[in-house]
Amino acid sequence: MTSEQVGGVWPLIAADNLEPTGALMGIDWLSGGAFYADPIGWTLSGVPGVTNPNVMIFGAPGQGKSGTVKLFCLRMMAFGYRTLILGDVKDEYEPLCRLLGLEPFAIGHGLPARINPLDFGPLGEGWRWLPARQAKHRAAIVFGRWLLLIRGLVGSQHVPFSPSDETVIATVLRELTGYGSGASELREVTVPQVWGALDEPAEALVRECRYQNRRHFLDATRAVRDALGALVKGHLAGLFDERTTVDIDWKAPIQSLSLSRLEALGDEAVGVALTCLNSWGRGMTQVAEPGDLRIVVRDEAWKQMRLGVDAVKSLDADLRLSRRDGCVQIVAAHKPSDMLTVGDDGSQAVAIAKDLLHLCATKVLLGQDEKVGAELSAMLGLQPMTGHVVTGWATAAKGRALWLVGNRAFKVQTICLPGFDDAVLDTNSALVAS
Repeated sequence: MTSEQVGGVWPLIAADNLEPTGALMGIDWLSGGAFYADPIGWTLSGVPGVTNPNVMIFGAPGQGKSGTVKLFCLRMMAFGYRTLILGDVKDEYEPLCRLLGLEPFAIGHGLPARINPLDFGPLGEGWRWLPARQAKHRAAIVFGRWLLLIRGLVGSQHVPFSPSDETVIATVLRELTGYGSGASELREVTVPQVWGALDEPAEALVRECRYQNRRHFLDATRAVRDALGALVKGHLAGLFDERTTVDIDWKAPIQSLSLSRLEALGDEAVGVALTCLNSWGRGMTQVAEPGDLRIVVRDEAWKQMRLGVDAVKSLDADLRLSRRDGCVQIVAAHKPSDMLTVGDDGSQAVAIAKDLLHLCATKVLLGQDEKVGAELSAMLGLQPMTGHVVTGWATAAKGRALWLVGNRAFKVQTICLPGFDDAVLDTNSALVAS
């Protein structure tokens, strides 16, 4: 064989290390050298196969998945990166926040934190002085994000969202904000206001959306109204349907939005909450100053994806924008089947979920059993020797992982500093009696 073919037959032959930039994660087991993780640096320097800074991480419980993510975030702070945890379902990032002198924002019934997923974010600032062309561009971005959110919320109730429904919702949003009437200052709206405009439609709305009369409008939009009504009045009532009360410090090294108080409501409720946070977080981070380096962590993303194809599209949109926005998007899951259960085999949702893997140029594969390892090998096209690293070597110690960086593979043993890192990164404390 030629030297060009050697890498395909023996994919784990030690080669030159990556540049020593970014977070020092541990030891490259093959070369014996240090392994550094720098997704944006890899993207900018043209590492073969690295076309975006997104990271997908898979790991069985207890193998060090969350610890690896937290260690990466902690060590990237030394280079000016700031981390946003969009939905900490199990409060795994709480010790890291408190180490840095910050308290997570807890979202739950009886707590003061509220998030409005229809918040304008920084794109709504200074509207009065925007040139017409720039205002139109911003409006397209904002209303596009809102439509994607409402499609996802309606879809979470297993209700189809037709082009006619989209026209109605878009018209309602333009009227409620004042954009449709050319207002110089746009008004912030909430999901209950959108539902109210549908439930008690104005005659002007009926005419503009080309319905015969008010009864025709109510009959045609009944399913969408009921879906939004169930969210406004259901388990999550009062949490995502008021103005935002959370004052995020975007200059802090880390900020976390905790959803652990919602876990008792079930995976579907948590998935809806993650969808709302996803839309809000995108709005908050769409305008960044040059050099504003951010890491956005999406843990338990499969709970959002299981809500349907529109929820998958929402996550897909964020990953596609990461290169433009300069964010390192980290998506964490236990195993690939968590993502492939978003729909029937061959469905659009499953096809998009599979494509998410290709939108993450870096994959981190911690230890898995043989069955899950076979799933990963099939999805990622791993050679048998590479797959055995995941099901064998990586299971022998916590924090071991196969890092697929573009077209290259690395066996990495994550190294924690005794005492300091261990106290922050340990996720087994809940299993240990105090």
